[in-house]
Amino acid sequence: MTGMNPTIVFLLSPFLAALLSPVLVRIMGANAAWLLALIPAGIFAHLLGYVPSVAEGEAATMGVVWAPSLGVNLSYFLDGLSLTFALLISGIGTLIILYAGGYLKGHAQHGRFLAFLFLFMGSMIGVVTADNLIALFIYWELTSITSFLLIGFDHNRMASRRAALQALVVTGGGGLALLAGVVVLHLVTGMNELSLVLNSGDVLRESPFYLLAFWLVIGGAFTKSAQFPFHFWLPNAMEAPTPVSAYLHSATMVKAGVYLLMRMNPVLGDTLVWQTVLPVFGTATLVIGTLLAIRQTDLKLMLAYTTVASLGLLVSLTGFGNEKAIEAAVYYLVAHALFKGALFMVAGLIDHEAGTRDIRALGGLRSAMPLTFAAAALASLSMAGLPPFIGFMAKEEIYAAIARADAWSVAITLFTIIGNALMLVIAAAVAIRPFLGEAKETPKHAHEGPVLMWLGPVVLATLGLVSAIVAHTTNHLFVSPMAGAVAGAEVDAHAAIAFHIGLPLALSVVTIALGIAVFCFLPQARFAMAKVLHRIGWGPDTGFDQFISGLVSLSTLITRFLQNGRMEAYMTTVFLIFGVAIWYGLIRYGEFPEFPQFVTPTFYEAGIFLLAVLGLAAVIYAHDRLTAIVSLGIQGFAVAVIFILFGAPDLSFTQFMVETLSVVILALVMTRLILDKTDHRPFGERFFDTAVALIAGSGFLLLLLAVLQVPFDPALSDFFTAYSRVVAHGRNIVNVIIVDFRGLDTMGEIAVVMIAGLGIIALIRVKARRPRAEAEQ
Repeated sequence: MTGMNPTIVFLLSPFLAALLSPVLVRIMGANAAWLLALIPAGIFAHLLGYVPSVAEGEAATMGVVWAPSLGVNLSYFLDGLSLTFALLISGIGTLIILYAGGYLKGHAQHGRFLAFLFLFMGSMIGVVTADNLIALFIYWELTSITSFLLIGFDHNRMASRRAALQALVVTGGGGLALLAGVVVLHLVTGMNELSLVLNSGDVLRESPFYLLAFWLVIGGAFTKSAQFPFHFWLPNAMEAPTPVSAYLHSATMVKAGVYLLMRMNPVLGDTLVWQTVLPVFGTATLVIGTLLAIRQTDLKLMLAYTTVASLGLLVSLTGFGNEKAIEAAVYYLVAHALFKGALFMVAGLIDHEAGTRDIRALGGLRSAMPLTFAAAALASLSMAGLPPFIGFMAKEEIYAAIARADAWSVAITLFTIIGNALMLVIAAAVAIRPFLGEAKETPKHAHEGPVLMWLGPVVLATLGLVSAIVAHTTNHLFVSPMAGAVAGAEVDAHAAIAFHIGLPLALSVVTIALGIAVFCFLPQARFAMAKVLHRIGWGPDTGFDQFISGLVSLSTLITRFLQNGRMEAYMTTVFLIFGVAIWYGLIRYGEFPEFPQFVTPTFYEAGIFLLAVLGLAAVIYAHDRLTAIVSLGIQGFAVAVIFILFGAPDLSFTQFMVETLSVVILALVMTRLILDKTDHRPFGERFFDTAVALIAGSGFLLLLLAVLQVPFDPALSDFFTAYSRVVAHGRNIVNVIIVDFRGLDTMGEIAVVMIAGLGIIALIRVKARRPRAEAEQ
């Protein structure tokens, strides 16, 4: 690992921006967005410096040592895949910060929102650039946590809280699967760095743990990228403010799962299960997402469901199994980030300036919002896959990659045509219905938004056109390096805005014709889809609520069973389980100790043992509880005397103090409680308690005897003896252990006692205050 590379500073800078955001917003208001946007812009500019070398096939690694004993480093890896993702995250992030400055202008929590947004940005950049597997997982979970904060930003609304919790549960559950997958990857390859794992060849594919690693990675990727049947959380996340939707749910977070699949393709791909599961679930998600999209009338929900569909298309292409499909996936990923980010911001602009996102209540906004209309038109043309936009290049490459003569390819192609055609329908609806036609009265007087809000969609929509026009440069600098990283081999992308004469062009024509036909009957199609969904009734979203409700009910039943409020039941359960566990271990593994030969004790040793036996008898046959408690102290005092006899006066003193305080405190407590003076347990309950006591006591006795018969290892004792004086400057070894070698543990114990004491004081004060209040009444 190297020192703190300047690139690492840039990659971590969003976390610093999160600290500065509330302060700057308080000082500068909405104009703070201009200053804060310089941070992601700086990251983007710095990362651009890596583009020429990465385009030539090089990769950069850097990092600092984090936890060397665990093999965890804060390391980063920049190749074609991670660099392109990082550029999208930082570049679009710059525009989103500006957009949020205008969208939330005057909001009381504007600074907090920007802080959450920067925390997410830093986490997402970490996901796509992390080289260490543990660091990747930490960043992965940070994206789930920060997205929870962003989705639930408007926490006063029940729908926002539900959507945030749903996203956290689904993606967090997938994160746990990914953690297990990371462990399996490490155990199989023996490596902690992704850059090394990617060069491990067929080690994973030939491992008997391949399927386990595959399903665990799939679990993390599918939940994060909203693949069927986990697709339901993404549309619900539209409860978040529009800047969140435009950033997290079109260009960044939801593509984290796609990134993971693309990253692992060189070592997990090229197998039957990979080339079956990914296309099946990806294509299903594509079709389901687009069908659900035409049912919607809310602009954001329409775009959200097409995002689900687009993610499905990316997953399907990643697993299709040929280099051309990977190349098509890269084109579509870049195209989708540009047009979907622009369209989400357009939807937010319309809502912000017109007061509604319902497509049925919008129309004729072209003259009132000309820049917004221009951005919507350009982005929608790219989304529809029409020339001369990068979306058209992506669609042509998709058909060129998957159009084959075998039945499998034919089926995937047919469903892809349906999905792309419905995508065109939504693109046309978003671009045409709100802006063209007869002007409709809206809740607000519509007008063009501020520059902070229209700058982002205009820039992204324009880039969708420019990137296609300069296709040669786009291919060389971005598409080829990224596709090569995904394929694990050199790829020479050469797509252009020229038509693929032949089958791909014919399929494009079919897609456009089908899309236009459905668009002409969009209200009827929407009604038909609503009718189908009504007949189906149950869906994964309802299933999630049922799952959570069932989980809560099960937890309640278990809690009532285990935590029934009876201390006697708790103590009995603990001692019984301990006793049974000890006896099982002794019997199962044949570890019964050999009983030592009887040694005649001295008269004073015999006296101490006799005192302990008498104390035990006094406890058992005591006629009231107070006598039993005092008699119980005899046991502790007898043990303290034994410590003295064996040359441990400090331990004996501690035992005397603990035993004295225990007896005094218990006696005082007993005087304050309203209890029966005697024990009224029936014979059966006494018999059971006696059996539990005998099982636990005899088990501990045998276990201690077995431990004492193991050869003593003096290594730890020698260590403390040698270093207590030299290192800790103390002569009393026991004291040094308590306050130095295990000082943090001691501090924790003191803290627990202190907190318990404070709690007791609070309860006493509440109890003392209540009679006084009642007396005053």
